[in-house]
Amino acid sequence: MRIHRKLFPIFLFITVFSIVVGQRFDLSPLRWGEGEIDKYVKMDTRTFPNNPVAIGKNGAVTTTFHSAASRAGLEALDQGGTSVDAAMTAALTQITLNAGSVISFFGVITMVHYDAATGEMVSMDAAWNTVQDELDPMSIPGPKTVNVDSMWNPREVSGRTALVGGFMRGVEEANERYGKLPFRSLFDPAIYFAENGFELSSATADFFKRRDLQIRRRQETRETLVKSDGSGYEAGDLFVQPKLANTLKNISDKGADYMYLGPWAENAVKAIQSDGGKMTMKDLADYRVIWNQPIKAQYGEYEVTVLGPPTQGSINLVEALNLAYVAGIPETGHWSTSGKSLRLISNVTSAMTISYLTDDLIKLVYPGLDLSNESRLKKETAAELWDRMEKGAKLITYAEEKRKYSLRQIFQFLISKIKGPKHSDTVVAIDQWGNMTAVTHTINCIVWGNEAIMVDGVSIGDAASFQQAAIKSVGPGNRLPSPIEVGIISKNSKPIIPFASMSMGLHQQTVQSILNIIAFDMSIEEAMNAPSILYPALDMSNPESPKTTVRVMEGDFPENVIKESGLPISQHPSKDRRYMQGLWIGIFKDPKTGLIQAVSPPYATGVAHAY
Repeated sequence: MRIHRKLFPIFLFITVFSIVVGQRFDLSPLRWGEGEIDKYVKMDTRTFPNNPVAIGKNGAVTTTFHSAASRAGLEALDQGGTSVDAAMTAALTQITLNAGSVISFFGVITMVHYDAATGEMVSMDAAWNTVQDELDPMSIPGPKTVNVDSMWNPREVSGRTALVGGFMRGVEEANERYGKLPFRSLFDPAIYFAENGFELSSATADFFKRRDLQIRRRQETRETLVKSDGSGYEAGDLFVQPKLANTLKNISDKGADYMYLGPWAENAVKAIQSDGGKMTMKDLADYRVIWNQPIKAQYGEYEVTVLGPPTQGSINLVEALNLAYVAGIPETGHWSTSGKSLRLISNVTSAMTISYLTDDLIKLVYPGLDLSNESRLKKETAAELWDRMEKGAKLITYAEEKRKYSLRQIFQFLISKIKGPKHSDTVVAIDQWGNMTAVTHTINCIVWGNEAIMVDGVSIGDAASFQQAAIKSVGPGNRLPSPIEVGIISKNSKPIIPFASMSMGLHQQTVQSILNIIAFDMSIEEAMNAPSILYPALDMSNPESPKTTVRVMEGDFPENVIKESGLPISQHPSKDRRYMQGLWIGIFKDPKTGLIQAVSPPYATGVAHAY
């Protein structure tokens, strides 16, 4: 066919336009190198993988769990995606590879992002909304005693334990604002693993065994999480999720509205209400992602930027860093070499319990001290608080407490906040343009929840079953403050480290990792691997006199340091590390050379990639 020369420019424009507009980015694992799919899936079966540092110049992505998800995020970067595209692709893939057990497409997600083009830091909150018709949250069924073991045990079934999750709204809006890849392409790896399946690790297979009773209760859950012959899944089995694959295809094609306004929303509400829940279509339709200015705190040449309000995690983190400097930890020395510093870091990280005390109780313990969220971010407040703590102010003043409160109830509540189920996953990414993204997402419950509701392949947890007091505090149809500690460290006004954290002991680990960098000048690898205290143990055998014990790993602290601290300390074998230590990940970008170093904990199954 011959084209008239006068019409050629028009023809050329139409041709190029059609190619660009019709371009189909393909993030499917089928594009990975030969043998890489099997390689990365099998990495998830490792117990202590000892992940190496990834070094590159153009970009990087790292995760806490699921090596295949990290590789999916790398593919997004390689095909011209931004750090947000990489983070969201990895997060979507993580959920499929988790079988919706500890993270969910109807869970929650928080993000701190640095936009290199504008120099702006932004905060995204897609955390839980409470149910609008839930007017008596204290009666929401939950475990009789709030500890991990009791949360595994079967109890009263109630759809009232479901909250409104913002994960998919968050993914979509993050992509719209800061992505370059089409929304639908982010789902390619998640859909691939849902359709083709993956080999179950021993850890995930254990979830199936421990939840066997609950996952057989509802027909769809049984069809999803139990084999067709009625037997349970075992480690090494191929796990396929056809219903989930179909749901993800619909979301990728129709957008998040499919989950919040469309067929999935209708099915979810029906399932929740069939178990006595009060969630309605209006709850899902009214959900909004919160975008705001993050919280910033300055420490010499360093600045720490964290998730904006409503938040508990950011307040806990900034307060702890302020306390650390007031207490003189940088001058005293590292807690792995100084018994005094070990005592100080233990006390500093314990202040987070203020976030979970009633106003009356705060007034009882710290009379006259303003401990509102706004005040707790101030260094002056930290100085006064530390003075009170050093003078012997205790969490509970027992003589008064006996008259006004139930000690057992209060401490059981605190246990739930300190060592309860904070199941999550994390992703951190940097792209070729210098954008930085830090993400934590979670379902906030013991795997699949006691109700184990699955809707079209998507899990709905029971996050409300242990947050009754918090739900009452914020009121119906409102946002629950996030406990997540996620953010970006800057040095001399230049962003250098996006970071995210999760799991039990996330507060202790995040505080220590950041101090390792800003106070002790450690590299990001050294900061992650340095000896650290874990989440404490609380002995409630005598509720009139509860005892707190600091936990550490065997061999991390010299005996003379432990003795010098004067603290009750228990030491634990390395096999327990994964279940006691917080998980902190990050990526360092040298502002002078541009060199990138990405890390993932050596005791988790994620992996860092850089190119």
